[in-house]
Amino acid sequence: MRKSILFGIVGILCLHTAISQKNRESVVKSLNSKSKKYGEIAQEIWQLAEMGYLEHKSSGLLQETLQDEGFAITKGVAGIPTAFIAEYGSGYPVIAILGEYDALPGLSQQAVPEKKSANAAAGHACGHHLFGTASAAAAIEAKNWLKKSKKQGTVRFYGCPAEEGGSGKVYMVREGLFNDVDVALHWHPGSQNAASAGAALANKSAKFRFYGTAAHAAGAPERGRSALDGVEAMNIMVNMMREHIPQEARIHYVITDGGKAPNVVPNFAEVYYYARHNSRDVVIDIFDNLTDNLPELRAGWTDQNMVHLSSLVTDNYDVYSNFEINSVEDIANRRLNAPGTSANWLKDTGCTPVNGALTTYYTDIQTGVSEGALSFASGIQPTRVYEVAPRLTRVGFGSMYFGGIAVNKQFFDSMPAAVQTALREAGRITSRSHGDYVTERSTNAMKEMVAAGLQVTEMAQSEREKWAATLPNVAKPWLDANGPAAATVLKAYFDALKEREITPARDWAAEI
Repeated sequence: MRKSILFGIVGILCLHTAISQKNRESVVKSLNSKSKKYGEIAQEIWQLAEMGYLEHKSSGLLQETLQDEGFAITKGVAGIPTAFIAEYGSGYPVIAILGEYDALPGLSQQAVPEKKSANAAAGHACGHHLFGTASAAAAIEAKNWLKKSKKQGTVRFYGCPAEEGGSGKVYMVREGLFNDVDVALHWHPGSQNAASAGAALANKSAKFRFYGTAAHAAGAPERGRSALDGVEAMNIMVNMMREHIPQEARIHYVITDGGKAPNVVPNFAEVYYYARHNSRDVVIDIFDNLTDNLPELRAGWTDQNMVHLSSLVTDNYDVYSNFEINSVEDIANRRLNAPGTSANWLKDTGCTPVNGALTTYYTDIQTGVSEGALSFASGIQPTRVYEVAPRLTRVGFGSMYFGGIAVNKQFFDSMPAAVQTALREAGRITSRSHGDYVTERSTNAMKEMVAAGLQVTEMAQSEREKWAATLPNVAKPWLDANGPAAATVLKAYFDALKEREITPARDWAAEI
């Protein structure tokens, strides 16, 4: 416990490069002298294990600790009862230190090195009992140095609730609580002490819901209007596009609700679309521009009496397996869960696609029905599939594009031009905000899985290109089914990628 806390503290205390070695040694010595105290605080938060937006006691304990050290406390910031700011000093620079303290549901654990439930609703599987405590300790020592050196500046601790899927910091940012901050310092408990910087993958997603009229499929089918037909009609237009675009930008979908019984015309159906790229803005801009400028795509919305406002993207698909994968040859004669259209990625590779869903992957792999799955981090982590498939091969199958945000055309046309412009801008802002949220979920899921032992490897670009070259021309069925309009859309998409200097692993448009 003491060592873990110090890892976080040492990493976060880089507040000013001018601090001398002597001063640094003094800070570490002071921290060591309080190690027992901070360890007890961390243990108490561990035992509390309060979930997001419910961290009343954990938040209160950190507030009390900081207040005792001379920090001014502002409670309930951004309208969140468990969010707070603790501040010391005045003027600039303003140094923000972020602390989290929420637990994860369903992961109750005693403070022992083996899996042993504490019979509680939640547990600190992500180490936020250390996170909040060590960040508070760092803020205190920074305050002490500021006071001792008589330097000007403000040390500000941000008590950030609901990091685990609740987006607590998003609401704090929207309230302007970081507007005057010069730098925000953040860390996370881990097995190694390291500093790294990098960009997360861009992702967006959305669900399209169709409503119809129920009827008996055998007795009176003419009286029904199938919502599932609406889903299928939509999928025909974009069904194969996830297979036809470059490795950096893919399209995926799954029908989440297609009715309850085959003898009943469904009055409700739902399809879930995804898209992904290393830069989510690239995905959004490409599809926004294509939808706005291509009659072939725009008609898909206007025919449904809708006006497209913006696109959405979400998580990346990669390979989670119980065997090592370095090349496309390594999956030959193997079995991977790849339901629906995701099975197209295994065509002609020698790998057998196994149908299933996120809820069945664990059992499938555990019992030998499959040996892994094509899936995404925010789905694999909560279902704990990484426990039976502890190897992740990053192949970059791309974002999952589902469609976008739309508004009723009659309503849109009735609005003044200024309102129409505002609606379009709101759609784009929503797309990017949603992307931030999804990216955060995916990043956190990956951190948790790696901390739990997931081994991550990146497939070499040459092997990714070989994989793409191995596939049959998966664009052809879609092009054959949809004719010149499909060819126009496909060529326009690849042209947009080239304009952005993005080189696909395989140029499907060139094979038309």
